[in-house]
Amino acid sequence: MEIVTRREERCLEIILKGELDHHGAHEIAGQLERSIESALPLPKTMILDFSDVGFMDSSGIAVVMRARQRMRELGGCIVLRNAGPQPRKVLEAAGLDRFVTLE
Repeated sequence: MEIVTRREERCLEIILKGELDHHGAHEIAGQLERSIESALPLPKTMILDFSDVGFMDSSGIAVVMRARQRMRELGGCIVLRNAGPQPRKVLEAAGLDRFVTLE
């Protein structure tokens, strides 16, 4: 899995590409944290774009929750965008739609 970051003012957009599974979840979580910390001023909104994620397992849930927690610590929020059918099913089954905005 790879990520592409875009920044506009206090919004940090992360485009995820590949499979978000247990093989890469720890590394992706670390990359997200580094992206947040290197964005100055610190972001108030993080958008995770799932357009290019074809598969996600429960490890992806942990990644999203970790990012959500970090953004909450900064007084911000997280938005999940363009999740395809399989990742969206995992996100909704885990009840993440109660904690984050799914677009």
